[in-house]
Amino acid sequence: MKMKKLTALLLASLMAVSMTACGGTPASGDGAGSNDASDSSSESSTDASGSSEESSTDASDSTEEASGSDSAESSDGGSEASGQAEGFTTAVEGKLTMATNAAFPPYEYVEGGQIAGIDAEIAAAIADKLGLELQIDDMEFDSITEAIKGGKADIGLAGMTVTPDRQEEVDFTVSYATGVQVIIVTEDSDITSADDLLAEGASHTIGVQRNTTGDIYTTGDIEDAGLGTIDRYSKGAEAVQALTTGKVDCVVIDNEPAKAFVAEVDGLKILDTEYITEDYAAAMSKENSALYEAVNTALQELIADGTVQGIIDKYITAE
Repeated sequence: MKMKKLTALLLASLMAVSMTACGGTPASGDGAGSNDASDSSSESSTDASGSSEESSTDASDSTEEASGSDSAESSDGGSEASGQAEGFTTAVEGKLTMATNAAFPPYEYVEGGQIAGIDAEIAAAIADKLGLELQIDDMEFDSITEAIKGGKADIGLAGMTVTPDRQEEVDFTVSYATGVQVIIVTEDSDITSADDLLAEGASHTIGVQRNTTGDIYTTGDIEDAGLGTIDRYSKGAEAVQALTTGKVDCVVIDNEPAKAFVAEVDGLKILDTEYITEDYAAAMSKENSALYEAVNTALQELIADGTVQGIIDKYITAE
C-alpha cells in the first residue's frame, strides 16, 4: 500500500501541535466535552492525556488562501447587525480565539504551514461580522473543551458533534453541518457492514480517534457489549495507519476525513453503510452568554445568506 501521502499528512498534523505545551487537562468529554470514551489506548497510539500541545496561528495568515482575502481581520467599515453587538468580552482583546485540532480534513488541516478548511473559513467569517481578528489555536482534540472552559479560547470548531455529555460541559451554537460516521476497511476485509461489528460473537479490533464520537459510539455499542476491542489514537491518520499495518480490523471515523484518507492510500475502502449521522456545531463557554449570543447570531446570518453553504461546497462535492 502507498502510505507516503498519509504519512506526510500525519507528520504535518503532528508538527502543527509541536510548538507549545497547552497545559490544559484533557476534557472530561471529547475535545468537545464528552466523557463517555475510555482513556485507554492501543500500544501504537499517542497518548493525548497529560500535557497536550498546541500552536497558535493568526487567521490573517491561516485562512488567507481559504477565504480568498489578504486577512481575516475585520474591515474598518464594521459588519452587519450581529457585528454591532456590544458588551461581550473575548479571551484576547480584539480577537476571536478558535480552538481546533487541525488533523480533520476538510474541516481543518495544515497546508503550507497554515490552518485551512471549512471550520477555519467559517470562524473567519464570524470574526469579520463581529469586527474581530481571528486567532486559531491548534491543540489535541480532547483539550479543546478545557481551553474553552478555562477562558483560553472563545470558540471550539473542530467538526464537533453535539452530544448530551458535551452539552453538560459547553454550550453549542446552531448546527452548521451534518456529519456521518463511516467504516474504513481494507479492500479484502470480511467486514461488509456495521452489522458485522454488532453481530453476536463478533470480536473485531476497531480503530478510532480518542474521545471523538466514533470512540464514544463504538465504546458503548461494541466494547461495553463485549463485541470487540477499541484501539484509540490521538489522530484519525494514526488509526488509518494502524489499519494499513494490520493492527486494527477497521476504522470508524467521520465521512469527509475518511474520504481524504482513503484517496491517499491504496487498498482501503469506505463501506457503503453509515454507522451514525450527527450534527456539527461550535462549542462555547457557558460563562460568556453575551459572546455566545453574538457568535450564534452571526453564524445564523451566515447560514441564512448562503455563506456557510458556499464554504462547505468549496471543500465537499455533492454526491
